[in-house]
Order: sequence, then C-alpha cells, then structure tokens
Amino acid sequence: MSEQLRDRDRLVEELIEVGRDAVGRGLVLASAGNLSARISDREFVVTASGTWLDRLTAADFAVLSLDASESGDAALGGPRPSSEWKLHHRAYLARPDAECVLHLHPRTAVVLASVGTPIRRLTLDHAYYLGEIAVVPFYHNGTDELADTAAVALRDHNCVVMQHHGCSVVADTVQMAYRRALNLEDAAQATALAVQLGDTTTAFPEDGATHA
Repeated sequence: MSEQLRDRDRLVEELIEVGRDAVGRGLVLASAGNLSARISDREFVVTASGTWLDRLTAADFAVLSLDASESGDAALGGPRPSSEWKLHHRAYLARPDAECVLHLHPRTAVVLASVGTPIRRLTLDHAYYLGEIAVVPFYHNGTDELADTAAVALRDHNCVVMQHHGCSVVADTVQMAYRRALNLEDAAQATALAVQLGDTTTAFPEDGATHA
C-alpha cells in the first residue's frame, strides 16, 4: 500500500491559526504549549522549541518521524523541536487514527484536575466533543514518563489533562482537535461555576449526547 501524504502547507497554516487563537483566548501563554499534525504515515510536524504560539510562521515547525527510535534531533537545517515532542510522538503511536495533537495549558481545566475536582460535561457540546476526560498525575515536562502516561490515557480518550501542567487533545483534523480543546476549558469553567453555586453532582444525561 502506498504511503498517504497530507497537505503539509495547509496543516501548518491551520496550526498557525490555532496557535494565534489559543493565545488570544488565554488557553496558553507565550511559548508554553505545542502543536502538531501528521504530514504522512511516517512523519509529523511539531512546533519548534521556544516558539510563541501567537507568532508562528511556517519556518517554526520541525519534522519528526513516527519511528520508535525517533530521538528528537533537529533535522539538518531545520529548527529544534519542542521539548515536549515526545507527547506528540507517543500520542500518534497510541492513536493511529489521530491526525492532530494539541498540547495547551487551559487554566481552569488544569486547576480543577490538580485539586482533584472532576471536570463535568454539562452541555450538549461538552458531551459531543469531549467524551470522558482522562486525568493523569504530574510528571516533569519532556520526560518519557509524562509522554507514556498521557499516551496510555489517550488510547481510550480524546482529551487528557496532566495535573499541574496542561492538556493534550487528539482528533482526525486540526479543527476538531481545537474544538475539543475549547470545549475542555469551557466544561472546566462551567464545572467551576456549578461548584460555586453549590452543585457538585449535575452532569449531562448519559443518553443525550447526540449532536444535531
């Protein structure tokens, strides 16, 4: 079977727009977070080390392979990938159906996960786009422990929140991945509001997740 190639330029442009919008919405600050997309069956692009997500250009993406032996070394003449490249690499290996991985730092979602308050899906969009939300304990950024633990969670979930750190979301398109990231933080904010109102149990009906 021939290798399936993706439109690299289009995917990079979509990631650039996601980065700009995510910073504008406060889902990530400055050079925190990183974005990636598959460009072929064997390779993916990921934002380079130190890049500010609202200032990305096409030159700010490193190309890495999906080989198990990938070391994260910069390609000749190319930028050095984000220190979190393993999060993306392991996620793609765990989820062959994933075409995009977004790693952001949504404040409310991270705070709730870190203090042990479950993020509840309270609206139709939350239920439809998110599914069950995984939470994993803190591991230092860039480590195998973090990447492997998140990847295990992503095998059965589309969203994982890493305590005291951030989140990773996966999808079959950049746009769907970003919808999930947006809904994750919205669900966290809605949960926080519900808790402030004294409600700790209400969640979206289990049989009501059909989207129009």
